[in-house]
Amino acid sequence: MKEKVLKNLQTFAKGIFVPVLILPIVGILFAFASIFTNSRVYNLIPFLNNGVFINFGKILGQSLIPIIGTYLGILFTVGIAIGMAKKEKHYAALVAMLSYFVFIHSMNVYMGIQNLILPLSELRGSGHTIMMGIQIIDMGIFLGIALGLIVAYVHNKFIDVELKGALQIYGGSRLVFIVLSFTMILLAIISTHIWPIVQHGINTLSIFIESTGVFGIFTYGFLDRILIPTGLHHLIYPTFLYTNFGGSEMVEVIQNGEKVSVLFEGARNIYNAQLSNIDSVTRLTKSVVWDARGITKIFGLWGAVFAMYQTAKPENKIKTKAILLSAMGASIIAGVTEPIEFSFLFTAPILFVAHAVIAGLGMVVFSILDIRTIIPNGVIDFLLMNIPVGIDRTSWPMVFVIGIGQAVVYYFVFRFLITKLNLKTPGREDEKEVKLYSKADYKEKKEKEAKTENIAVTIVEGLGGKENIVKIENCYTRLRVTLKSTNNINEEILNRTEPNKIIKIDNENLQVVYGIKVRSIRNKIDDYLNN
Repeated sequence: MKEKVLKNLQTFAKGIFVPVLILPIVGILFAFASIFTNSRVYNLIPFLNNGVFINFGKILGQSLIPIIGTYLGILFTVGIAIGMAKKEKHYAALVAMLSYFVFIHSMNVYMGIQNLILPLSELRGSGHTIMMGIQIIDMGIFLGIALGLIVAYVHNKFIDVELKGALQIYGGSRLVFIVLSFTMILLAIISTHIWPIVQHGINTLSIFIESTGVFGIFTYGFLDRILIPTGLHHLIYPTFLYTNFGGSEMVEVIQNGEKVSVLFEGARNIYNAQLSNIDSVTRLTKSVVWDARGITKIFGLWGAVFAMYQTAKPENKIKTKAILLSAMGASIIAGVTEPIEFSFLFTAPILFVAHAVIAGLGMVVFSILDIRTIIPNGVIDFLLMNIPVGIDRTSWPMVFVIGIGQAVVYYFVFRFLITKLNLKTPGREDEKEVKLYSKADYKEKKEKEAKTENIAVTIVEGLGGKENIVKIENCYTRLRVTLKSTNNINEEILNRTEPNKIIKIDNENLQVVYGIKVRSIRNKIDDYLNN
């Protein structure tokens, strides 16, 4: 049962990663919009203070507002369906969108039958909302998550079902939509009565999280790191970035040419909404602390890297330095920490626990000092999303103080544990056996190198061949592979492709960590398998 639950959670984490992957781009576009419409920027870049740039910024910012408000639910419905569909993902996306439409219209009609439709003047605080011009119960992002899961389940179950005789035309993707249409109607009726109760529970839980103060923030930061080996950290941060667990704020935005106050939920959504009308904001709201995970990525891990370098064996320091600096570059620029984390996760797990604790404490300090800076990933996001907003609104220079302090803590904690416990971090591994090589060894080495040149061929061979592969997907840094059996893999062959780590989840699921180059590798594998 434990393995089954873990497997299902990991599948969901893979699915939710699809919409989460695109939303940071929305944040960057909001940052650009704020640059063009921010009166303070004009003092630094005077030529931006003209109608062309100002109007472009307004169009860009206001066109993005519906994505983080009205249409966030449909984004998650379609994204999760794509991420969790085992095959025919394009049909899953189309059916997911249609199912979303069926659900909201079914709910609206049923609410009318039950006389639950409210006058527009009474909507605020009622738990109702206007979605695509019609009134429904406000389920927020949870509607998108629930529908995405249901669509994916039905799609996977019925996509291969072929009907016979005259009904043959209604098989496959058509049958999926037929089943989902009735499912959406039933779900809409049930949700109309049940969701207000569920929403009350969610609101109570969000209030509890807020009341826990720094303990809640530490727990969030700790879980965000400690769950990385399982991939379940993708279930943690989106909840706080895009739902009311990360706060709820009334933000003044422009709609139809007029300024109106709109309720936004989730740290990232609130921040983006504030950027859309930045001149009306005197200081970013406190909720942005939930989106400060990048402070460890940009600053703190420097201390861990320096400690591992200094404690490496003298003869290994040059190689260790090259490996660690490359990994740190990915962390600073793109916010990808796994190459560093996997360098000590399995050889020195106590360091990973220490890492998660220090990361959580860094966010606690961030909150105690009342810093309002968003640090979602790497240094590019950090600079683009904060400097134009202004020091008074964000206190962003304090991030350097906290970050350097965190790096110092990392250094001394890691150095102490490595030397005291003689941990096998990079450069401290046991020496390999020294031997003389024969001509046969040389020939074998050359054959291996030739195979490795085509990385897709090597990976497929290492995974047990085409016949052993059920599905291959990827997230930011990992190939997520479903196999007929992980017992058929050959780790020696996979290691020729120089992964950061190979992780067996269970008898069917495997993760191979390659870092930010994983998408390119995945494309090569797809081309190889399809041809």
